[in-house]
Amino acid sequence: MAPQSKLIKFTAGFVGGTIAEVAIAATGWSWYTKDTRFIPFTTSSPDFNSPIARKLNPNSNPPICIDHAVRTVPLSKLKTTDQESLTREFCRGIWSGPGFAVQRRYLTHKYRALEGREDHLWEKQELASSDYEVGTKIADHFEVLERTPEKVTVRCGDSPLNKDPRPADGLFSIEVSKDQDTATFHLKSIFINTAPEGANAAPLPFNFQFAHREYTKLWMETSVRKLLK
Repeated sequence: MAPQSKLIKFTAGFVGGTIAEVAIAATGWSWYTKDTRFIPFTTSSPDFNSPIARKLNPNSNPPICIDHAVRTVPLSKLKTTDQESLTREFCRGIWSGPGFAVQRRYLTHKYRALEGREDHLWEKQELASSDYEVGTKIADHFEVLERTPEKVTVRCGDSPLNKDPRPADGLFSIEVSKDQDTATFHLKSIFINTAPEGANAAPLPFNFQFAHREYTKLWMETSVRKLLK
């Protein structure tokens, strides 16, 4: 299966309706996600050239999709300002929240019964209580490769049981940075065809990249809002 097809299968869809209903829904969605924005993120980023990224992508293949979403919140509006707690709860909110629910159900139905998946996290309650240490596997599609007080870096695109370069591969980074007055939440995504034939891979179509960004907004908003007072 082509990497585009594999990735698009995990992208949220939108339900149609009348023109008026669609317009109202679009307005509501724009308002709901207005505080999440995307900032420049390119192959010159340290994330793309980190030791983890170089190991994952030994041929230095170009990304087929790359983006960086941020949401900044005053510390005074958060339930906690502790760095470790913010990162942990932000991560828990993403995986146990409504943004991942549909994808989790699909992955559970398709892969949970397969051999070797017994130690993966599948249930909402598990995802809401995990500390996401290195080696944590999520629904046979994600694996934690890096864990610090500031971030959790996850490999995605295929089963964690497949350690080799993959036609559909990538890194997803969940991060929190702070200054004296604010906390900024980061979701960084890098999708790559890390197999040898990926050296000439073309970027994913605009419609996938647009849908992925909307999906990212959903993950950001539903998780960050859990941290607000």
